[in-house]
Formats: sequence, structure tokens, C-alpha cells
Amino acid sequence: MQLAITKTRAMVGMQAPEVTVEVHLSLGLPGFAIVGLPEAAVRESKDRVRSAIINSNFEFPDRKIIVNLAPGDLPKHGSRFDLAIAVGILVASGQLNLPDHLLSTIEFIGELALTGDLRPVKGVLPFAIQTKVNKNILVLPQASVDDVAIIHGLNVFAADCLLDVCAWLSDDQARTLTPIMQIDAKVTNVDYLVDYADVFGQEQGKNALEIAAAGGHNVLMIGSPGSGKTMLASRLMTIMPDLTYEEALEVAAIYSLSDTQQAQIMRRPFRMPHHTASHVALVGGGRPPKPGEISLAHKGVLFLDELPEYSRHSLETLRQPLESGKVHISRAGSQAEFPAEFQLIAAMNPCPCGYYGDTQRNCTCSPDQVRRYQEKISGPLLDRIDIHIEVNSIQQAQWFSKSNNESSADIKARVLEANQRQLSRQGKMNFALSTQEVRHFCQLNQETEKMLAMAGAKYKLSMRAMHRILKVTRTIADLIGADIIEMTHLAQALNLRQVTCRRE
Repeated sequence: MQLAITKTRAMVGMQAPEVTVEVHLSLGLPGFAIVGLPEAAVRESKDRVRSAIINSNFEFPDRKIIVNLAPGDLPKHGSRFDLAIAVGILVASGQLNLPDHLLSTIEFIGELALTGDLRPVKGVLPFAIQTKVNKNILVLPQASVDDVAIIHGLNVFAADCLLDVCAWLSDDQARTLTPIMQIDAKVTNVDYLVDYADVFGQEQGKNALEIAAAGGHNVLMIGSPGSGKTMLASRLMTIMPDLTYEEALEVAAIYSLSDTQQAQIMRRPFRMPHHTASHVALVGGGRPPKPGEISLAHKGVLFLDELPEYSRHSLETLRQPLESGKVHISRAGSQAEFPAEFQLIAAMNPCPCGYYGDTQRNCTCSPDQVRRYQEKISGPLLDRIDIHIEVNSIQQAQWFSKSNNESSADIKARVLEANQRQLSRQGKMNFALSTQEVRHFCQLNQETEKMLAMAGAKYKLSMRAMHRILKVTRTIADLIGADIIEMTHLAQALNLRQVTCRRE
């Protein structure tokens, strides 16, 4: 046989489009060419594949070899095509006798070492998800087994080297015994080392974050240094609803594309980038595009501490993802879309010295300095944050108090109950309600409507801010099991927004 066709997949954002590897051996001067828009790492596979085949005790064909990666208009990145190319060459040269119908049911991924060993590559999970959808068998490096173990019912063969892959392909009985890798994600325990029982005082802050967890709302905390803003934010995950299997699979797929390891598969992500992070680090980018912090926080929490210290440009890039729940990265040579449905929890000091309005220490900033510092956060970004609260320093008596604080488990029980009410009523959490759904599910009586209209006029609230206040109001009602929104619920929601309203 002079022509062989194998299957693999490229990586375009979260997508893994199929790539057909066509290997043709012909007479002529010996040569090795790869076509089909390969970038540098793909072109370099020629030398890796040649050495791997020779060091695996096979003969490298002394022919003119053309490898076409189809479709030809799809850019190919990385070293993931090595294994598919090597198998194609061995089949085309007759050293592996495999029928075409067999190769059409197998997809290969893996980088080859010069010795013939298989090395892992990034983006295996999106690859494997699509392989399962097509009901094919996945052949991958042994080191990548843990990356795909979360996928239920995936047919996979893991190998340490090219020779093992060839032996498996040649053995009909071994292929029929391909194991099915899977784990029961529902019983995977999620361990947290923190708890709200560690937080003394700060009842308003804990109540605000309970509302945020129940409805998926964004929060801005303003307070003096050491008042407990970071402590409150870092424990939010302990009271959030657990990830579903589908959500965990989506989060794991994002992490498989990045350089970051996921601590636990079923744990909601918690990302805390430094304030020097660039806008590319936050939203993603590069060549090929990689997910940024907002995508790594998908279905979890993005905590931005010292919010005014971030560059204005970096913060403004968050505006569109906060609305749409996804980010589209467009570059000259490539485009990619990543999910970015995260909860933004931000913290900031009220002024440069940090003690404006503090009851225990005096502020040394002038009114102009305070105003300029607070105006580093733009109005459009503040408009997209549902809850704005003050976190005041606790008194020493509260620190030494012997009273037992409410644990995360107790708070989570209420959050789960409110979350279930939302899913039963509307099939989604309150933060995700559309404009029409807000009007339907967040109806107010005449007196409550009048109160909201007066607050909107007094604080010059935009329609977006009004809708977000209504969503928070609906969550407050859900937490106490109320079907009808009452004036007290709206009053509490307005109180959770008044800190930055006073800037107007």
C-alpha cells in the first residue's frame, strides 16, 4: 500500500475539529514534506517521527513521503499529530497491515520522543469528548489517562511508546478488549480547608455572600485593610452548589488547554490573579489562543483583590464577558471562543491609605485623592456588579469571643434550598434571567414598584442596574422561601447597592 489515512484532531479554542492525515509514498528522490497549514512545531515532527520509527525497530521508507493534514485551510498547531503521522507512514509502507475500515474508527493523539516513547500534549480532554461523540476509539499516551478518566464510556487505549501502539493495532483480540475508562463523578468528594466558622463578626458580609452564592451574583466589598474581605471571598466556594457532571467536564476541558492544573475535578474554580496581570492574562490570547483567568474561573469565582490597582484597560475587558458569559478572542491568524461564566468577587480599600471612614484609624487622604482613587473603577463596570457592601473592621472583643460562628455547611444548606427553588421555577439561577424573564419572575406590587422607581430616580440607576437589583431581590425572597416579592426584600437589595450609589 502506498497511501494510508489516519485520523486525529486539531485544537481551535474549545473545539477539536477532525483532521485527516493522508500519507502518500511515491518514487523519486527521498524526501519528507508536510502540507496543510502546519506551523513550526508540526513541521518539526518530521525529525521526531523519523527517529521514533527507526528507534522502534521499524524501517523508515526510502521514498518521497507527502503528508497532508486535511482540511488544508485549518491552521495546525503543536506536536499532537506525531503519532497519527507515524502510524500512517508504517501503514503506507506495508509494515502495518491494517484495513481502512479499522483506521476510520481510531483517533490518535500524542507527541513522539526520538526514542519512540509517547509524551502527553495539551487539549486532550476536548479531543476525547469529540472522539466519544463520534463513537471512535482514542489512542493516547499513558501519561494522559488521568486527563480523560472523567469521561464516562470512552473507549481508549493508552500506550507508553509507538511500539506498544503498533502491537495493539496488529492484535485483533487486544483491540476487542479495549478498556472503558470512567469514574463516578457524583461520589467524588470535594475537600475545603476553609470554613465560614473561622470568620468572626462580619455578619453583613457573610449575609451578602450567602445571597451571592444562592443567586450567582457579583459582589464588590469595600473596607479597610485587614477587615476580612479576602477571608470572606476565599470561603465563598464552600457554600456554592456543587458542580454537576456536565459542568465539571466543561471546566476540566478548559484546564486541559492551559498550563494550570486543576486541584480537584469536582471543585468549583477559585482564581485570584495579581493586580499586575495584563488584559491578555485575564481574558486569554496568544497563538494559538489560550484561556485566560476569566475562563479558568468558569463556573467558579474570579476574585480581584485591590481592584483599583488593576489597569483600567484590563478591567474594562471584563465588561462584555460579565454580560455574555463567554469571551471571543480574535487575532490576525486565529479566532477562538471560550466560556467565561464566572462570579466576580472584587475587593478594594476606600482610599489610597485605606482608612477612609474607618472608626479605629484616621484617614490621611484628601477628598480629591479619595475621589480619584474610587473613580479608577468605571461606572459601566460598577453597573455590572449586583451587590456593593462595606466591610468594617471588627472590634477586638469580637475576635476573642467564645461564641460559635455559623459553619459553611449550615449556610450551604440554605443556599441549596434557594437554588432548588430557582431551578424548579425557571430552570436557571437568578443571575441568568433575561429581561423578559425578570419581568415575569420578579413581579412587584404597586407599592414596591413605586419604591424601586424612587430609588432609581434618586441614585440615577440605569436599567441594567434596576434589573440586577430585581434579580437580587428575587434571590433574597428565595432564601426565606417567599413566592411573592415584598417591600422588605427590595429594601434589603437596595441597601446592598447603596455604597457606590452614594458616589453619584
